[in-house]
Amino acid sequence: MDVSGSVPPAKEGEPAAAPADPLAYEGVWRFTVPAVEESVPQARRAVRDLLGRQGVPADRDLVYSLLLIVSELVTNSVRHAALLSPQVAVEVAIGREWVRVAVEDSHPYRPKALEADFGQTGGRGLLLVREVTRESGGVCDVEHTSTGGKVIWAALPLAAPTV
Repeated sequence: MDVSGSVPPAKEGEPAAAPADPLAYEGVWRFTVPAVEESVPQARRAVRDLLGRQGVPADRDLVYSLLLIVSELVTNSVRHAALLSPQVAVEVAIGREWVRVAVEDSHPYRPKALEADFGQTGGRGLLLVREVTRESGGVCDVEHTSTGGKVIWAALPLAAPTV
């Protein structure tokens, strides 16, 4: 899945081509929340409200998947990065055929989705994000930021995946 949009990247030295007739729901929105547990439901509500306000053509399952991903990623930042990252950034990018949610914090540790250890009561958040993303036909990754932190993102298709 191409999450960069429907316009090919510009070659070095050339201006980027503008997309033809962007749809009303397309765009990128970013907000920050404090790295406290109360921010998890706030971030989830903000994303849900944004999807509705923009008229994103997402079915209920896709919205639930996106909200679960936002909850898990913000929870991870609050629990594991708050000392180095008092603010957590949430970004929602909506294209013609996909929705990408990303959570950024200032902690340099790059987590990995661990295999489920049924003896543990936690630690399955990224595994859950990876599986929900995969089942939705999307992609997810963890990247370092230029400021030394990290961003974890998941992009899900708006249309149901073809089997």
